[in-house]
Amino acid sequence: MSLDQISTMLAATNWSIAEKEKTIYEQSAIKKISNALMKSYSHQSLEGLTLVDAIQRLGIEYYFEGEIKAILDQQYLKLHVGAEHSAALNETALRFRLLRQEGYCVSADMFVKFKNENGTFRAELSEDIQGLMSLFEASELRVEAEDILAEAYEYSRQVLDVAKWNPHRSLGSVIGHTLKHPHHKSLAKFTAENFLSDFYNRKSMKKELTQLAEKDFNMSRAIYKEELRQILSWWEDLGLFKKMNFARNRPVKWYMWPVAMLPDPSMSDVRTEIIKTVALIYIIDDLFDIFGTLGDLTVFTEAVNRWEFNLVEKLPECMRVCFKALYDITAEIGQHISAKNGFNPTDTIRKMWANLCNSYLVEARWLNSGYMPSTEVYLKNGMVTSGVPIVLAHLYFLLGEDGADCKVDISNDSLSIVNNVAIILRLWNDLGGAKDENEDSNDWSFLDSYLKEHKGSSVDSAREHVQQMISDTWTRLNEDYISPNPFSIPFKKICLNLARIVPLMYIYDDNHNLPMLERHMKTLLSLD
Repeated sequence: MSLDQISTMLAATNWSIAEKEKTIYEQSAIKKISNALMKSYSHQSLEGLTLVDAIQRLGIEYYFEGEIKAILDQQYLKLHVGAEHSAALNETALRFRLLRQEGYCVSADMFVKFKNENGTFRAELSEDIQGLMSLFEASELRVEAEDILAEAYEYSRQVLDVAKWNPHRSLGSVIGHTLKHPHHKSLAKFTAENFLSDFYNRKSMKKELTQLAEKDFNMSRAIYKEELRQILSWWEDLGLFKKMNFARNRPVKWYMWPVAMLPDPSMSDVRTEIIKTVALIYIIDDLFDIFGTLGDLTVFTEAVNRWEFNLVEKLPECMRVCFKALYDITAEIGQHISAKNGFNPTDTIRKMWANLCNSYLVEARWLNSGYMPSTEVYLKNGMVTSGVPIVLAHLYFLLGEDGADCKVDISNDSLSIVNNVAIILRLWNDLGGAKDENEDSNDWSFLDSYLKEHKGSSVDSAREHVQQMISDTWTRLNEDYISPNPFSIPFKKICLNLARIVPLMYIYDDNHNLPMLERHMKTLLSLD
């Protein structure tokens, strides 16, 4: 991110001139960190990997994209000439993770050297806590049939789970945080505070990294708050919640989806557009789940498929208002993308809204008839009703991906990376059990279908099965991420971020609240 970009973003906030000048002045921290990165590049040292890791964990990597790429390119080359065969566990695991999470093709065979003649990890590794934490983090990027990383995950997790309770170890809280929030499945903007507290035990660039992370966080928060102000104003003017008082009305919570998927402060334009899609998904979902009769929902769905106003003329007012909002917002987003990226995807977006409503109608018919589908049928339909395909399609177009050389039919329902994110969201949603405060629906869940198919199974065993399905889906998502495909790395990172925030959106407490999400909302948006 250039100084000009930072200045432009700051100009959009309500900070005082003194605060803005101070922040720009402190860009000296960026120069110092950049110099440290390039010094480590010239020395080809472990310090460079450690510094890249710290930068990414603090969520400030967009300041150093060029330097990070240079270091990782160098490390990738060293790996392929066999120059790192003697590296210790911590260095090996850290190098593997940093390369794989940036899309480099690296083999897990590099961990074979840490096994004994019996094929198990060497006993002395149990004393290398830092190395085991790095191994655990690396194992989270495993793909299907990658047995050595599956073994590494189980081994490191078991040893660390015991080590975190050892009163003689000073890393207890760090170990606990690593196990609970592995970097690959976490959002840096949400976990940076914990890393900062851990980072105080490290020496290299501590002052500069802490200073930059804190200033970046304050800048990002100011930008997010301004965006939220604009979104709340748009939502109030739209007035849907006034005509559809049965539906959820939580735009602040909904805004956390764009923040999680696109944390870079410079992506403000995309965040303020995609929130409109997110809001419509919630509203239309409630229309189908709570308000509409099967007859009215059938007519509404036909109207969306044909994109014709006259079909909704005899429907209740709230359904007419909803259809008009969908019609107008789709047109506005299409025009926005056309002006920005040179192509108008409105036809594809309309098709995907039709797919979503068709799938909502399938669920409505199931409920109306008392039919409970098989787990396979439920999940296939549930991937669409998760809303993931239509959100990612909008983001694909908003990012200008369709203007690239390798175009993708983003409406294709067989796109693996999209489907795997959708499965993760659908299963977490069903696993959450509790509903939003304003939601009063009686949908089937995957758990219901599973228990019907597996007579005699307990709810606890069903939940364990779903948790394992989520874990297995992550391995497939990892493979989607690292395997060659037409999608760009930025788009694939958005897919990962969407999967990462899902648990925060659906882990309810006994009071039907989302304590972890609410804590992050208060921190990121300075909410009372």
